[in-house]
Amino acid sequence: MPNVKIYVDDAIYPQRRDRLVATLAPLRDLLCREFAVDVPACQFALMPVAAMQDLPRVNVEMAILPRPERTRERILSVGRQMREILEEASGTHVAIRVTALDPETYVAMK
Repeated sequence: MPNVKIYVDDAIYPQRRDRLVATLAPLRDLLCREFAVDVPACQFALMPVAAMQDLPRVNVEMAILPRPERTRERILSVGRQMREILEEASGTHVAIRVTALDPETYVAMK
């Protein structure tokens, strides 16, 4: 259940939008494979935002449900792969943040 939000500085979004949109399917494939989830479990959003010039121009926030096989090492590996894909598409540094959801309190209504 990866919930991924990709925030892109609106100063670079227009010229990089198509490239970033093209990364969504490969990113979803990566997450489904590495976290052993089915496509319907995924949630993605790509959004232009007003970003500060002295901070990363692209920020990714991903929330996942914990599982024993989703170790810190695996999450870091997936994050590095996501960063590589998104940096190539955006032409800039990408910050990635991952949080684990509490399975007792998490509710999804699709």
